[in-house]
Amino acid sequence: MRRAVAAALVALGLATTAVARAQEGAVVFKACQACHSLDPAKTGMAGPHLANLGGRPLGSAEGFDYSPAFRAAKAQRLAWDRERLLSYLADPDAVVQGGWMSPPTGLSAADRAAVADYLLNR
Repeated sequence: MRRAVAAALVALGLATTAVARAQEGAVVFKACQACHSLDPAKTGMAGPHLANLGGRPLGSAEGFDYSPAFRAAKAQRLAWDRERLLSYLADPDAVVQGGWMSPPTGLSAADRAAVADYLLNR
């Protein structure tokens, strides 16, 4: 019985943490909205839409003119996962050299984790 209660409390804590992290990610993402949308129908932005990002191949958002580097990443069938997105947010050129995105300024590791989790779990 104690194990069941403990497991339930851990699960509740993880769920609460995930909700809080998603809320933090939504706040951090507001700065990204100058270039990116979560609406696949919104075109003409400086960056591609970020809807359904988790597992999506790099360079595959319809209607966006990607750099040659992103087209090559797509051809290699590289996909967005948490580790790749965290690395990309920390140093875009280290992940996709020549990908045209400037490194986001002022983001802490916690901010990057929050926005990555927010984007990957939408």
